Amino acid sequence: MGGALPAGPHEFLAAAAARVGAAPGGTPRRPRVGVDLGTASCVLVVLDDDEPVWVESAGSGALRDGVVVDFARAVSTVRALRESAQEALGLELAVAATAYPPCIPVADARACTYVCETAGFDRVELVDEVSAAQRTLEVTDGVVVDVGGGSTGVGVFRGGELERLDDRPGGGHHLDLVLAGALDLDLEEAERFKRERPGDALPIVVPNLHRIGESIRSMTRGVDADLPVHLAGGALMIPRAGDVLAQYLQRTVVTHPHALLITPLGIARSCPEGGSTP
Repeated sequence: MGGALPAGPHEFLAAAAARVGAAPGGTPRRPRVGVDLGTASCVLVVLDDDEPVWVESAGSGALRDGVVVDFARAVSTVRALRESAQEALGLELAVAATAYPPCIPVADARACTYVCETAGFDRVELVDEVSAAQRTLEVTDGVVVDVGGGSTGVGVFRGGELERLDDRPGGGHHLDLVLAGALDLDLEEAERFKRERPGDALPIVVPNLHRIGESIRSMTRGVDADLPVHLAGGALMIPRAGDVLAQYLQRTVVTHPHALLITPLGIARSCPEGGSTP
């Protein structure tokens, strides 16, 4: 089973990937900022209208299962990313959007907003991570699955509208824990092993991929089997992980290039235009 991206989202993701580590082409006239507060890393994206002009990430570790557990560290990370972007782009970034895992308590979702406000943004829009991913992938009819570091969020879309939204514990962090235990590595080494030797990592984490698959199945019970499942998030950037899930779920699973950027880009697309000072 498999599928392909529409040309629009594919080109959008490729353009963003080309900005990673690259100098900006100029000062954006209509900046839109997205801040993805991830479990392992934080990503800040700046769009000029809908064109990626700045993409930068930094290790964080300030969140666990999508919840801010080290507020000061999260603020410090976002502030440093914001200042870096402002210096490179030559303007002050005053408005941003950020995201939260579906179904976490309201207070925990608002903590993501407070992090960005304390880091210097005057106004912060809040969106759930699955809806953000859908804004990048432009899925009209399908299931969008955002596999983050600590949890797996699932949204069912029909006609471009969100019909169902849910979330379960379990994500990339749990895969790292399994690798660390099996190979006697610390977590950072396990994450590096997963990215540098994915072929060796896959057989070890298959049982946990099945666990993620079971969460997806549970959250899509009663949903038409012909609706494809679209994977977003960096946690499953392991070759053939999509095939493992497709076989387990017995439905089409679509993987995407530059999956780590899908949600951050959708967060930026959720940000109101403007809100900058030269």
